[in-house]
Order: sequence, then C-alpha cells, then structure tokens
Amino acid sequence: MNFGKLVDKAWEEKTAAEILAAPPSALEGLTPAHDEKLAEFGIKTIEQLANWKYARRARALADLAETDK
Repeated sequence: MNFGKLVDKAWEEKTAAEILAAPPSALEGLTPAHDEKLAEFGIKTIEQLANWKYARRARALADLAETDK
C-alpha cells in the first residue's frame, strides 16, 4: 500500500506495521521536535499516538460534531 502524503517520503514504501512502529515524525508535517514533546506523554510511536486516549477522544468529538451540522 502506498501511504503517499500521509508520511514523509522516506516512509512511503514501508508497510503499515513498519509505519505504526515509527516515531511520530514519520508522519507528514511532524518533526523530531514533536517526537520529543510527545515522548513526554509516553508516546514514542505512531501506533501509540493513534491509540492515545486524548487523540481518540478528540477524534470522537470531531466525528460527533459532523453529525450535528
């Protein structure tokens, strides 16, 4: 699967499992400085970021807001 603009160029040909194990800076738009800040919250991989309870809550609120329009 090609992840195109979701990840930095170096990660485009990696598998989903490899990307989930990668640091958040592998995502397009994030930098190693973001990795450092997220590590303060115990987030060291994209998978941890995706499953972070606050990110999940924010996504749920955004999804609910879409139904309220």
